[in-house]
Amino acid sequence: MAVKTEEQKKALALEIIGRLKKEYPDADCTLDYNEAWKLLVSVRLAAQCTDARVNIVVEKLYAKFPDVDALAAASPEEIEEMIRPCGLGKSKARDISACMRILKEKYDGRVPDDFDELLTLPGVGRKSANLIMGDVFGKPAIVTDTHCIRLTNRMGLVDGIRDPKKVEMALWKIIPPAEGNSFCHRLVYHGREVCTARTKPHCDRCCLNDICEKNGAE
Repeated sequence: MAVKTEEQKKALALEIIGRLKKEYPDADCTLDYNEAWKLLVSVRLAAQCTDARVNIVVEKLYAKFPDVDALAAASPEEIEEMIRPCGLGKSKARDISACMRILKEKYDGRVPDDFDELLTLPGVGRKSANLIMGDVFGKPAIVTDTHCIRLTNRMGLVDGIRDPKKVEMALWKIIPPAEGNSFCHRLVYHGREVCTARTKPHCDRCCLNDICEKNGAE
């Protein structure tokens, strides 16, 4: 199949965005949080773990350490004991502990609203920084998680790219900045319910089946 031009991809992206909006009008972040620092913690815990499990684990974590100061004062070992069900406990606890200390000492307990500053925090990569920028601060963001990478390749918005940063850069060229964050949330919903990873995609009930490049080919 011929590779699409950038203009063709822009047109396809707008059509996909419109259809997913109708299909998932209320799509939002599936990590529970009511403060910016909590999303920062949860997104670190979500690495190789389900959002549903993270949401359960953080309830107890925040009951014991209810604010940035309390979590910054906790030892990595104390944190690790509570987050063990999320996996990778030692490295996650180390990152969370260091991150909270930096927030307390450098930012007066607040999460910075600058993308590059977010990237300097322990355990925060481009995906996490984009999620914070979009969900907390309402700024343009593209979160290239596994659903985003899988689906945008299947749909023909990117061409065989698996590297998260390269997918992000390709999508910035074709996705309207104001749509990026909500588009990525809708990809998560669609990836879990229809365009699945562990089973054959359910193309027969997909709202994109007539415009998707793959449409059951995998």
